[in-house]
Amino acid sequence: MSYVIAVAGKGGTGKTTTSALIIRYLLKNGKTPILAVDADPNCNFAESIGIEVDRSIGTVLSDFLSNRGDLPQGMSKQSFLEFKLHQILKEGKDIDMLVMGCPEGPGCYCSANSILRAYFDSLSNNYKYIVIDNEAGMEHFSRKTNAEIDLLIICSNYSLKGLKIAKKLSDLVDELKLDVKDRYLLLNYTPENLDETFLDNVKKIGIPYIGNIVKEKLIEDYDIKGISITDLPDNSLSVKSIDEIMEKILN
Repeated sequence: MSYVIAVAGKGGTGKTTTSALIIRYLLKNGKTPILAVDADPNCNFAESIGIEVDRSIGTVLSDFLSNRGDLPQGMSKQSFLEFKLHQILKEGKDIDMLVMGCPEGPGCYCSANSILRAYFDSLSNNYKYIVIDNEAGMEHFSRKTNAEIDLLIICSNYSLKGLKIAKKLSDLVDELKLDVKDRYLLLNYTPENLDETFLDNVKKIGIPYIGNIVKEKLIEDYDIKGISITDLPDNSLSVKSIDEIMEKILN
């Protein structure tokens, strides 16, 4: 079975960068094959790890609902949709990419989403690790998969407001009844030395604290230049931080 890592957080908390840093760690340490899933409608996870994707699950499901009467002769609805879904799976060396895309338009997607859940379950058996960059609330992801999450990392920026939002996200996970084994809080864009009063507030929200990633100009430079996060050097502060965190969790 795959080890599923999900990263969640409000926009601007560094969750996509965190997801990309985790991918870098897994690739560098030979923890492959990996399936990267972009479940955020903003769809920039693929770009951050240097993979070009031109279609998403959202577009496939929309097309399927609009043209469900145009099935090839002798092919079932489930087989046809699974075929279309496999076409958009971007395959690479040691890592494949699946983009969920924007929420669909009007219409009932119940049957299509049921097929998608079965497809995702079948697909997940082919990978050692699955890394999911989620939308803030994770509802989009939960509607389409039955995935059990081994590790949920909730990202917050270095602010009290960020901590409160992280707590709300953690509570939402419970409300959605997502199957999560372990969850942790990760602080992004922090100074090198964290304020003790702020750390006291971290303890109060009740999510186990796993560590922090210092704000780093190199990450901003890579983003501006469109360079993959997986190409960051070993001496990057962000790389060192995520490597230490993942070693602590996985080993």
